[in-house]
Amino acid sequence: MPIEILLVEDSPGDVRLTQEAFKYSNLPIQLHVAADGMEAMAFLRHDGAAYAHTPRPDLILLDLNLPKMDGREVLALIKQDKDLKMIPTVILTTSQAEVDVVKSYALQANCYLSKPVQLDAFEALVKSVNDFWLTKVKLPPQRQTQASLPIQASE
Repeated sequence: MPIEILLVEDSPGDVRLTQEAFKYSNLPIQLHVAADGMEAMAFLRHDGAAYAHTPRPDLILLDLNLPKMDGREVLALIKQDKDLKMIPTVILTTSQAEVDVVKSYALQANCYLSKPVQLDAFEALVKSVNDFWLTKVKLPPQRQTQASLPIQASE
């Protein structure tokens, strides 16, 4: 089964670069794109006929500066939702502002990456995401929700 990735990005150029970088992955990857925060949440929550059968992503790549609903709001909604909060969410944005970094981690982002402006550097960054998140990290099972996790007693 392919690894399902949701890219939440409003820049067609960045979408294209990300698609190209993942094209050469050694793993089967299905990249889904949401162009704004509202579309991302519809995808994740299966809202409406267009999203009724969308897969649960294994990984979310989230831009912060999005139309309709910004990435900070999307991140907050993901991490507050018992069915979505286990999905690793990587912030992938042009912002290097400390306030954005701090806010993203406060909202429980799994990591924060600043997009480089140079094409080669951007491609290398996406390849490093592929290498780390898709080959080295053990991702949670697709259907696992917080409610189905066993509770461990602490001593």
